[in-house]
Amino acid sequence: GKSQLTYGKTHRVFKAKDVQRYSLEVSCANTRLGQPCLASKIWGDQVSLGYPGLGAIHHPDKQRRVINAKYILLYDPSHYSANACLLPLCSLYGCAVITVEGIGSTKTRIHPVQERIAKSHGSQCGFCTPGMVMSVYALLRNTTEPSIEQITEALAGNLCRCTGYRPIIDGCKTFCRESFCCSSKENGGCCLDEEDGLPSLPNEEGKVCTALFSAEEFQPLDPTQELIFPPELMRMAECQAAKTLVFCGERTTWISPVNLKELLELKAKYPLAPLVVGNTCVGPDVKFKGVFHPVIISPTRVLDLHVVRHSEKGLLLGAACSLTLVKDVLANAISKLPAEKSKIFHALLQQLKTLAGQQIRNVASFGGNIISRSPTSDINPVLAVGNCLLNVASQKRTRCIPVSDLFADGLGNNTLEPEEILVSVHIPHSSKGEFVSAFRQAQRRENALPIVNAGLRVLFEDGCDTVKDISIFYGGVGSTTLAAKQTCQALIGRPWNEQLLDEACRSLLTEICLPSSAPGGKVEYKRTLIVSFMFKFYLEVLQALKTMYPSRSPDIPENYLSALEPFHSKIPQSIQMYQDVAPGQLAQDPVGRPVMHQAGLKHATGEAIYCDDIRAVDEELFLALVTSSKAHAKIVSIDASEALKMPGVVDVVSVQDVPATNEFYNYAVPDIIFAREKVTCVGQIVCAVVADSEVHAKQAAAKVNIQYEPEGPVILTIEEAIEHNSFFEPLRKLESGDVEEAFKTVDHILEGEILIGGQQHFYMETQSILVVPKGEDKEMDIYASTQHPAFVQDLVASCLGVPSNRIMCHVKRIGGAFGGKLLKTSLLACVTAVAANKTGRPVRCILDRGTDMLLCGGRHPAIGKYKVGFMNNGRILAMDANVYVNGGCTPDDSILVIEIVLLKMDNAYHIPNVRLCACACKTNMPSNTAFRGFGFPQGGLVTEACVTRVAARCGLLPEQVREINMYKEDRLTPYKQKLRPQNLLRCWNECLEKSAYYTRKAAVNEFNKRNYWKKKGIAIIPMKFPVGFCTRVLGQAAALVHLYTDGSVLLTHGGVEMGQGLHTKMIQVASRELKMPMTNIHFCETSTTTVPNACGSVGSMGTDVNGMAVKDACQTLLKRLEPIISQNPKGSWKDWAKEAFEQSINLSATGYFRGYEADFDWERGEGHPFEYFIFGAVCTEVEIDCLTGDHKNATTDIVMDIGCSINPAVDIGQIEGGFIQGLGLYTMEEIKYSPEGLLYTRGPDQYKIPAVCDIPERFSVSLLASSQSTTAIYSSKGLGESGLFLGCSVFFAIWDAVAAARRERGLSGDFGLNCPLTPERVRMACVDQFTEMIPKDEKPTRSWSISL
Repeated sequence: GKSQLTYGKTHRVFKAKDVQRYSLEVSCANTRLGQPCLASKIWGDQVSLGYPGLGAIHHPDKQRRVINAKYILLYDPSHYSANACLLPLCSLYGCAVITVEGIGSTKTRIHPVQERIAKSHGSQCGFCTPGMVMSVYALLRNTTEPSIEQITEALAGNLCRCTGYRPIIDGCKTFCRESFCCSSKENGGCCLDEEDGLPSLPNEEGKVCTALFSAEEFQPLDPTQELIFPPELMRMAECQAAKTLVFCGERTTWISPVNLKELLELKAKYPLAPLVVGNTCVGPDVKFKGVFHPVIISPTRVLDLHVVRHSEKGLLLGAACSLTLVKDVLANAISKLPAEKSKIFHALLQQLKTLAGQQIRNVASFGGNIISRSPTSDINPVLAVGNCLLNVASQKRTRCIPVSDLFADGLGNNTLEPEEILVSVHIPHSSKGEFVSAFRQAQRRENALPIVNAGLRVLFEDGCDTVKDISIFYGGVGSTTLAAKQTCQALIGRPWNEQLLDEACRSLLTEICLPSSAPGGKVEYKRTLIVSFMFKFYLEVLQALKTMYPSRSPDIPENYLSALEPFHSKIPQSIQMYQDVAPGQLAQDPVGRPVMHQAGLKHATGEAIYCDDIRAVDEELFLALVTSSKAHAKIVSIDASEALKMPGVVDVVSVQDVPATNEFYNYAVPDIIFAREKVTCVGQIVCAVVADSEVHAKQAAAKVNIQYEPEGPVILTIEEAIEHNSFFEPLRKLESGDVEEAFKTVDHILEGEILIGGQQHFYMETQSILVVPKGEDKEMDIYASTQHPAFVQDLVASCLGVPSNRIMCHVKRIGGAFGGKLLKTSLLACVTAVAANKTGRPVRCILDRGTDMLLCGGRHPAIGKYKVGFMNNGRILAMDANVYVNGGCTPDDSILVIEIVLLKMDNAYHIPNVRLCACACKTNMPSNTAFRGFGFPQGGLVTEACVTRVAARCGLLPEQVREINMYKEDRLTPYKQKLRPQNLLRCWNECLEKSAYYTRKAAVNEFNKRNYWKKKGIAIIPMKFPVGFCTRVLGQAAALVHLYTDGSVLLTHGGVEMGQGLHTKMIQVASRELKMPMTNIHFCETSTTTVPNACGSVGSMGTDVNGMAVKDACQTLLKRLEPIISQNPKGSWKDWAKEAFEQSINLSATGYFRGYEADFDWERGEGHPFEYFIFGAVCTEVEIDCLTGDHKNATTDIVMDIGCSINPAVDIGQIEGGFIQGLGLYTMEEIKYSPEGLLYTRGPDQYKIPAVCDIPERFSVSLLASSQSTTAIYSSKGLGESGLFLGCSVFFAIWDAVAAARRERGLSGDFGLNCPLTPERVRMACVDQFTEMIPKDEKPTRSWSISL
């Protein structure tokens, strides 16, 4: 039969032949929905995260390809959001598929979802925005007035690295039926101001604004205007006889039977063929592990596998039921059944709520999750303890087996015959006296694979607390789900008491044996979770028994009860406060107003074009990198013969093909393009394959055979670099005062160290380059996702040995960067340009997520070793610190990073005597590079850790020590620059007031007195963030303004738009200077052809320097036009432009800004490196679970001094986004390498960035009313980087909570914690009887991973 696929954009119908046509050279199993999307130039579908699958968030190969599909074949009237990379094209028979372009466009009509996300400022770089749009669109198609909980659930499967999620949620909340803010109260106040009895904040003279957008301006949601299901597909489903579908690709055949009989016949014929429903298991194996299946069977049309049947004994669910359907069925059953019958249902539902995101659950099958036997399956332990049964069938027989039999041998070996399939699962009702619980702990509470999970069940003898039967299964601690059979057997017949608990815990630790080198690491933590979960289960059951038999069961201590309350993500409430514009400001002057991002609507409709959206160029080739598998070795040989034989391969390029410069020397050690003779890290580029398609290039790259000869030493960690004295020169030192003399006079001296892990950039758009040779004069056009087009131009010209005027670099926009698209992008552009130069054809290089993370480095891991001298009152008089950062194998920006570490390390504190030293360690790791904050997040954390420990040693509160050491009057910094700290103190005091800090502190203390296993913590942190480049040359900027005779303006400058709203602000500046509406001004692209020699968009200075240049250009142009305007003051811009043209007046003007005066002499340790300072303060309250290490972000209040904001919506968005990114750095984002130097955390299933569930439940941002003028444009301040450091308030709030737990256990309050402060580190710091019983390895074995 014919298969049909409809795209919502054009309602074009693709038939079976089209499916095969789009398969091209790849098998149909690998042909995903995104490929025809790209062929049809549906730009909303973009490469992003690259890791589909089940269990974690597993975002798609094309995250922006989130679709809405209606499955008519199953007669399901609902709409489902799904990740396109999980949907093989062949599986979409009979489906109507709507992409983001299909629901609205700026050319026709935008959809209300697109409008509200854009106008609520929910888009910054815009790369993830279509995914957000389609997730909410699918929800609205099913529920026109959703609850706030449904909104957050719909968004939970999406990641954003820019916004911090708050504005996205706020925009989507406007669809909710219930009010999300009580601002309609009589006094006009907000519920946020009075939460927990806080005083309402006055609206200072009516000048403070709290709204960044007006919901009244939004168009209403009209369901009658939505797309209908295509009648053609409806008729096809109703009229056509069901037939087997067969699609044949180059290597794979896809077969979709229509009934169970046919399915069993196919399985008998092809016993090794996998069954694919959601493709969440097979898909990742095919893509990332290279698994090949000649035949794939899709049973989605077999109705027997979709059965949902209730009976007196329980619930029967078909194996192909989606996890979303299972979740809904369980919730419905629980609402109708007595509590004692639904305990297994409850436990399953609890796990399903956090299992993956909505888009994954919509397609992932219940049976697939079971049969995969994944050690991290959240539902298998519950099904196993619940005595659930699997109904399996083959041509020969049908049989019923317990779920627990799947894990009987503890190895995950298959108990099913190859020709058998899982038809359905029977979940029994629970009985009286039976208790079932499920637990899990992950790096992130939602959408993350569990570190450990568990299912526990106990059945008691009638009328007593004697154990009749018990079952315990754990996941995450072996190759599959493990049963604790021996422990359970020993507990039968025992009373439910503390003696049982103690023996059960010790027995579990013996039976569930985890070697210290176990895959996944975290061995001691996993052992602790095993017994912590058992204790939680013990308490839950004990509480239930106490209710059933009040006189027989022992009491639970009241302060233990909080251990029974799991953390639930609450709907975040937020408030943003900023100063309104001056009363006399012209209405059309946009400066100071919350203007929507210039490309916001295009982001939301998918029309915004990124590098990989550029249409295919004639004869275009694709490039795939071949990288080193050794950390330090000599290259013996490179054999590309097999690669060159592969279909579609054109050539292989290496260092021999570089016409000129391969090594770039800024320091003694060069940064290099291709490895020459040796490799110095895993992931170093050795060569590259160019072919006629991305798939062919990658297949051939895997065939390149490189032989190595190991060299030594292999240095991976900072400690090893120190041992081998392996550093990049120069080392940096900064000294002020007399440290040695001060140490003689202080009351106390404290020494310690803190380890600070690295951080991956995890920008949504991976590194992307397109190089197009022009065919003459060695000219090349380069389209790159870079922060520094001129640097790309310079390196490529040097690499090819041509003048820079032959290389033109163009950047429209980039999908996030955070410092990661400077040198690395330029080197990748060189690789691509070498390939284009050799072949004479256009070459495109788009890194997949894993390769991007492998070779591009990130934030520098650091170790801070400190010695501080202080008085009894907490006054710190001396600090001697050494900071070591892991620079990697080449210098990159490491020397600049250590310089900033030292210059900004004092943060907000005046320490009269300091001696600081910083070293960049040379290691055999991919070189680390610039990252938002650029050294300050590491250096500042070292200082704050010192302050926290000083407070503990003095018996003082941390805020007291912070306050006594803060800059309070005009002083010189350690580098002899004058500082006026008045606004620092204002931020501190306003944060104390707005957060009601002392009231909250008292409430935290009271909570901690009443709870033993849950603790709250609170921290308030000041911030001084210097802004500047330390040298004038890096702060130059230029702009070009064209006025056309129709009165429109084309604006160009040297800055790059990467989500920070730079172009929007520049248009605001031009609008003010020209007194022209913003709609009359257009920005096209950043290009080296229009603005030469531009500096990179880095260091929070983009608006400062480019704004000055734009202002200069506009003023130059306006000065020329003044005589004409004065003669016709009521004329239009069209009139003035035409008249100026008639008078031969130049309508094009350039603007230039030389940069701020800046200098620093490292020999003397003094200078004027920075232009001004940003001040801020943040207060955060958290709650931790001492048994698991999990934490909840309760409240965050931020006060920032950013001068006079040019665009409060953009600036607040930058603060919030930076804070959430900092929260990730300090508490969540953990990088792991193998002992051989291979990066383990190469995708979103292993590397976790903050998600919607991590936003503080109460999130307030206030901009300080400006009182100090700055030299920046309109007295604004560049704040893109500063907000990230504020995330450390979460780190120190957790520290405060851990300290409370340790004090109650009689442990020292003076202790140290390392970063990131993950659940593992939190749990192991909360020492208790369970951590004490963890067995210690007698002989330490080789660790599974290393931390740098």
